[in-house]
Formats: sequence, structure tokens, C-alpha cells
Amino acid sequence: MVQDLVGINFWTFLAMICNLFIQAYLVKRFLLKPVNEILEKRRLMADQEIRSAEKAKSEAQAIKSEYEQNMLEAKNKASEILATAQKTAAIQSEEILREASSQAAAIKAKAENDIAQEKRQAVNELKNEIGGMAMQIAGKVIEREICEEDHAKLIDEFIANVGEAS
Repeated sequence: MVQDLVGINFWTFLAMICNLFIQAYLVKRFLLKPVNEILEKRRLMADQEIRSAEKAKSEAQAIKSEYEQNMLEAKNKASEILATAQKTAAIQSEEILREASSQAAAIKAKAENDIAQEKRQAVNELKNEIGGMAMQIAGKVIEREICEEDHAKLIDEFIANVGEAS
């Protein structure tokens, strides 16, 4: 009896081997095949996600480079606008200074003309007053009436003499 327990029985051994092959076939068919299919699907899905991540990364790089390009263009445009504004301001300030200078020159010329006119007017008034006084003095000295022609002649002589004296 012990020999039956420890010994090898050919038919039992053959049944165990057949049972092992059947179990291996069943495990392969119903367990490993679905597991391998699931693993293959997950690998494909991971590959697809990696490809989409790489695509998104390249798109992000393109957007970043476009953004940097736009920022550079904006900085250049801002510098250009600033330079143009500075040039315009310089031109306007020069124009304002020129206009102010011309206005000052015009005001000065007008003032000089006004002064000259006032001077002429004052000289004419003085001539008239001096002429009148000279007539009165001459009339008293000569005690006769002087005609208008003589009067004008005396005034001119007097003014000429006063002009030479001054």
C-alpha cells in the first residue's frame, strides 16, 4: 500500500499531464489572451497619449515662438513710435521757438515803429508849440504882424538852429 502511494502509476501520470495541458490551454485561451489584449490596448492608448502630448508640446512651442515674435515686433513698434514722437516733439518745439522768435521780432519792430511815430509826433507838437511861441516873441520884438509865409520861414529857421544846437 505504501508502494501504491509512493510509486508512479502510468495512467495517473498520463491523466495529470493531460490535465496540465488542458489547464495550460484554458489559462492561455481564457486568461492570458484577454490580459494580453487589454495590455496591448493600454500600450496603444499610452502611445497615442504620448504622440498627442508631443503634438501639444510642439504646438505650444510654436505658439511660444509666435508670442515671442509678436512681443519683439511690439517692442520694435513701441520704440519706433517713441522715436517718432520724440522727433515730432523736437520739430514742434523748434517750430514754436521759431514762431515765438518771429512774434518777438514783430512785437519789437512794432514797438520801434510806435516809438519812432511817437517821437515824430512829439517833435511835430514841439515844432508847433515852438513856432507859436516864436511867432509871439517875434511879433512882440518886431511889433508887426508877420505873414504866413514869413511865419513858416521863421519856424523852419528856428527848428534848423535848434536841431543844429542839439
